[in-house]
Amino acid sequence: MSDRTGGADLRRFGIAVGHASDAAGATGCTVVRGVSQPLRGACAVFGRATGTRELALLEPGHLVDRVDAVLVTGGSAYGLAAADGVMRWMEERGRGFPAGGGVVPIVPGAVLFDLRPLGRFDARPTPQMGFDACERATSQGVAEGSVGAGTGLTVGKTLGSHACMKGGVGIAVAEVGDAATCAIAAVNAFGDVCDAGGRVIAGARRDGGFVGAERVLAERGLADAFGGGHNTTVAVVVVDGVLDKLALQGVARAAGAALHRRVRPAGSLVDGDVIFALSPLTGVAADPVRAEVLAVAALEQAIERAVRTAVGRDGVPGLAG
Repeated sequence: MSDRTGGADLRRFGIAVGHASDAAGATGCTVVRGVSQPLRGACAVFGRATGTRELALLEPGHLVDRVDAVLVTGGSAYGLAAADGVMRWMEERGRGFPAGGGVVPIVPGAVLFDLRPLGRFDARPTPQMGFDACERATSQGVAEGSVGAGTGLTVGKTLGSHACMKGGVGIAVAEVGDAATCAIAAVNAFGDVCDAGGRVIAGARRDGGFVGAERVLAERGLADAFGGGHNTTVAVVVVDGVLDKLALQGVARAAGAALHRRVRPAGSLVDGDVIFALSPLTGVAADPVRAEVLAVAALEQAIERAVRTAVGRDGVPGLAG
């Protein structure tokens, strides 16, 4: 298995990724859309503090069997307004679910809470930002780190905002032979982010070292923790072959292994973790088991890249070392 990161070429997946950032307000949004065609979609919810849009239509058996774009946005629930701009971009191009005299673009989404500690509370992604993210979307050379939905993200908030580190957006591709899966992850985790060996690489710090979020929570619970309900990792994994909704839902659920390997804790009471899974509507069928394995590998790398490529701002450091 090979993992390709940094300037990944996403053309084989039929997707384009675009960002819109508000650096001054420390917020933004990221859109994953089909280059020229809709996609099939599913999702799995792992966190218990979610903010989402249009997730019900991703369930197997739902009438709508297409996704025009997925929105990953800062601004907490306010940021869902950016979906209006995504819909406008799609409607202007005649892209969406046919509905009588026009179309209804299908745009599921999930939010990240970035209104603190970096963000200005009244700075939220707008419909124009959603439109701009669609317009700027590309399949090559997509920016990572503190950009788009990653602009105001932080990780490791178990000791408070003074001890956290910068989060961001990461992108990775995992492939074996003729099969591949890519992952786009926006990491705003309450807990720590770990490398493949389980070593903490970004998280709560004290006295020049990492304290270990799980140990702190085991000892203290949430009593002294900052950021209750203000955290989330949202990811989009994309398979390069056709899967039905049920199989895609399996891919999204399987990819949760990457969350639990790389974010500790993940899917917690105060995280809104959601994983979307996408595939083409037509073309060569993908093997669902291979897709699940590759989704885990790609998402693990994307989560790590999200913090490794983030740049610190306003006193919150990026990844050291």
